[in-house]
Amino acid sequence: MAASSGSTVVTPGVGTPSAHGDGTLQYSLILEHLVGEKKRPKDVIPGGLGGIPTPLKSEEQKMMERVMESCGFKAALACVGGFVLGGAFGVFTAGIDTNVGFDPKDPFRTPTAKEVLKDMGQRGMSYAKNFAIVGAMFSCTECLVESYRGKSDWKNSVASGCITGGAIGFRAGLKAGVIGCGGFAAFSAVIDYYLR
Repeated sequence: MAASSGSTVVTPGVGTPSAHGDGTLQYSLILEHLVGEKKRPKDVIPGGLGGIPTPLKSEEQKMMERVMESCGFKAALACVGGFVLGGAFGVFTAGIDTNVGFDPKDPFRTPTAKEVLKDMGQRGMSYAKNFAIVGAMFSCTECLVESYRGKSDWKNSVASGCITGGAIGFRAGLKAGVIGCGGFAAFSAVIDYYLR
């Protein structure tokens, strides 16, 4: 590499020494590449993180963000999370229930471990399915309401809670649907108030 002043610079320990004769690099050449005319510009967003410049996102990052922000992904994530949480809750409640494995035909017979585990598994699966359905319904309706409104605030969760509760309760009649709508909306408002 040749310097603009006509002196030659080489890496330390290789080749001939620089014009100064001490075998070191000239820091002015390094500075030209760091802050001088030879500096390559970096694509950054000026105020990305509160004034801190951040590099632009690649196409793969943008695609992953679009996938993760989609309503389908949010609903699937809530469905899986609800299934796991519901299964754990079902097994826990079955574990503390004294009637697990109980046979009403023979109340004095002690249930076997196999019967108790079978009942716990059935209750865990039942709770898991219900929690998965409710989680997917709530998450999907909240995402759709947010997309429709174009805002992200507490009203989205209250509206989606009302829609979800009403849809679940409506199977038992109009009165149950209205109660379900109000109950889920109030619960969603309380949870949103504490989480935001």
